[in-house]
Amino acid sequence: MKPVRVIQGRGVPLDRSDVDTDQIIPSDWLKRVERTGFGRGLFSEWRDERDFVLNKPEYAGAAILVTGPNFGTGSSREHAVWALMDYGFEAVVSPRFGDIFRNNCTKAGLLPVQVDPGTGRAILDALIADPALEITIDVERGTIEIPEVRIDAAFPLDEFTRSRLMEGLDDIGLTERHESDIAAFEARRAEWMPVAR
Repeated sequence: MKPVRVIQGRGVPLDRSDVDTDQIIPSDWLKRVERTGFGRGLFSEWRDERDFVLNKPEYAGAAILVTGPNFGTGSSREHAVWALMDYGFEAVVSPRFGDIFRNNCTKAGLLPVQVDPGTGRAILDALIADPALEITIDVERGTIEIPEVRIDAAFPLDEFTRSRLMEGLDDIGLTERHESDIAAFEARRAEWMPVAR
């Protein structure tokens, strides 16, 4: 996964609460065996509505999804994160995330930015009023800023998650950091034990 340090770009205001993973990526899309191509299925049932926010040209190409509270609740499908990333989102901003969804985000490199409800509402309103606003999210500092509308807020991120995002380490990358220890262990294994081929 690529390192995540600073995300800068426009945002999409998805002014809905309690968005579950079935709404993010409907089950029809779960038959794919690869991790790519899920962006076409992102919110696919809602995208049939002409006025749905992702159908509006002024939000095309935005890197940050801003939502209401309780985003990513429901089933634990990783496909929801893959769909958001495949569509082009690098971060999701919400007052509250489903725990499993938040964990899946940090393991894949999608930044979950949890803000207080007042800040979340202010960001949504600002993006609805002006789709051209630029948002800056700094992972190291743990801040989200929109200077044009005087929004400057902190968001929580534990140090382990912060460092793994900044270094671009997924679970495989974390394991590879111990490659020499693994090789030393394998060298000491008894000959009668199975070996990796």
